[in-house]
Amino acid sequence: MGYEVLVRWQHPVRGLIQPATFIPIAEESGLIVTMGTWILRQACRQRRRFEAAGLADIPVAVNVSPSQVAKSDFVEIVAEILADEGLSPALLELEVTERVIMQGSDAVLESLRRLDRMGIRLAIDDFGIGYSSLSYLKLFPVGKLKIDQSFVRDRPAREGDAAIAQAIIGLGQTLGMVVIAEGVETAAQAEFLSRHGCDEAQDFLFSRPVAADEFLALALQWNRQARS
Repeated sequence: MGYEVLVRWQHPVRGLIQPATFIPIAEESGLIVTMGTWILRQACRQRRRFEAAGLADIPVAVNVSPSQVAKSDFVEIVAEILADEGLSPALLELEVTERVIMQGSDAVLESLRRLDRMGIRLAIDDFGIGYSSLSYLKLFPVGKLKIDQSFVRDRPAREGDAAIAQAIIGLGQTLGMVVIAEGVETAAQAEFLSRHGCDEAQDFLFSRPVAADEFLALALQWNRQARS
């Protein structure tokens, strides 16, 4: 169905540093825009290499920060990267947070609409933990809602979170969006989500985070199995 790019920092002294540690610093310092552009370019370049290796048709999802989306030249940067790397817009999915939706100006809305017209897929990440206005939500050209993992992690044990997950699935269906659940680690969670109409799921039940070469081998294997 697709895959999501994750970024890690391999520090020469401290070892592997998780994004929860360094992304907030990048946000506060303003480096997140430069870092985000670099990540997007590397993701598109890597996806093009995967395509050349025989992995076709599935999109790569890349998180973009509110600071990136707010830049007046964000659409031009995305278009330039796609052109430079020779990647079809249909193979790129950009994930934005509810914060982008709620704080989005007319300029941000127009940027997202331009990206949509280019054929790029748009998704709202970690949906349910912010305070999205439904009147705002219907204005944005978003094709996918991603249920935050906090509503999935203990499924189907905790009824309150289960009800929220069901409500998000219903909302997505009503708005004509694909709904994907994050944080799916057990068959029971996947069964619960499938039973309630969730379209897609991701996380450890299917694969732990892996390096690019390992992912390519797995994806090609899955494609062969799907065709057999």
